[in-house]
Amino acid sequence: MTEPPPLRKNTKFQLLWIGSATSEFGSQLTRLAMPLLVLAVTGSPLSAGLVAGARTAATVLAQMPAGVWVDRWDRRRTLVTGQLVQAGAAAALAALVAAGHPLLWMFLLLAVVDGVCTAFIGPARSIAVRGVVPPEQLRAAYAQEEARTHAAWLAGPPAGGLLFGLGHAVPFVVDAVTVLVSAVCTVAARVPRRPAIAAVPAGDPAPVRPSMGRELGAAFRWFWQQRGLRDVSGAVMMLNLLGGAAILPLIVLVGERGGNSVVTGAVLAASGIGGLVGALISNRTGALLPPGKLLLAIVTIFGGAVALETLPFGKWWPMIPFVCISLSTPAINVVMNAVVTRLVPEEMLGRMDAVLTVVGRSLAPLGPILGGFLAATLGGAGALLCIGGGLLLTAAVAASSRSLRGFTGERAEVVL
Repeated sequence: MTEPPPLRKNTKFQLLWIGSATSEFGSQLTRLAMPLLVLAVTGSPLSAGLVAGARTAATVLAQMPAGVWVDRWDRRRTLVTGQLVQAGAAAALAALVAAGHPLLWMFLLLAVVDGVCTAFIGPARSIAVRGVVPPEQLRAAYAQEEARTHAAWLAGPPAGGLLFGLGHAVPFVVDAVTVLVSAVCTVAARVPRRPAIAAVPAGDPAPVRPSMGRELGAAFRWFWQQRGLRDVSGAVMMLNLLGGAAILPLIVLVGERGGNSVVTGAVLAASGIGGLVGALISNRTGALLPPGKLLLAIVTIFGGAVALETLPFGKWWPMIPFVCISLSTPAINVVMNAVVTRLVPEEMLGRMDAVLTVVGRSLAPLGPILGGFLAATLGGAGALLCIGGGLLLTAAVAASSRSLRGFTGERAEVVL
């Protein structure tokens, strides 16, 4: 059997990766620019949290139908269409900012549009990677994907802070351009359009597709049979809630200590420093522990590091614990992507991506709102102490689950 070419020579994957890396950089520009803009317009951390929460809520609510439709529709067209609409939303926001003082409802509306697009782009792109990468190279591909994300986290926030200082609309113009570049790369990569469907013998009627409800029901039943995966997803749900809540208090804390937008961007860029290094070594660190125990270790590190951000060592200090957080997380992302790819049938990938995303992120829309509320009530340091304590409590509760501690991602764990 002929060996597949090295991943670096896989032109389709590399085009897809370049486009996604460009788009991710644009997204990370606005990761800092959006809350800074809302804070500048409204003066309210809670309003900034509402906007971020609205985007996340739109993604979560649209995830289920998006997963079903991605399994049914032309996946390449779905991916490109989502990217074009997302670029239009970023351009519209830039135009509103340049024209005057946008209102809060405008931020909320465009955040919802962006979130819905993300719900379609996520599973379509995940399946596209599987469509252009041989199974034996998927783990290496996911490691490269993880490195892309954290490289964008490293470069995006400080660039976003710098561009925001040049003009409040500038980061959103750049974001729109990066998404357009990603759409062009998707077209050039010629990713598979549709899931593989068995041929229908001549003369036989075409199979009737079950309803959306039945297809989602089948995906949920499959998920429910994976006992360890259920418990892992519950822990991930709390990690996403509390991890998402920690960003706004961190921004507030740096501001309270005298940091401007450039300093805040540099502190947030610490996630890219640790994450990029973590992604490069994720294959090795991911092999140190089975997925369940690896997750427990990461939640514990996350909670302790969030609490350490509050130590009174100046505006730059939070960067150091933030590096520790981001250094640990890539391994579990790569490992879980490989586990899901190995376990889930190809024709169910879109739906299962939706199910796992919805379960894992079901509380995520509340994260920015919770963080904004705690920051407005307790200040940056008080909010981070509460969130860090919540993460440590999550780790302690999750450790009591035998199925989570023993989760390895093997098919033998299915409960019939």
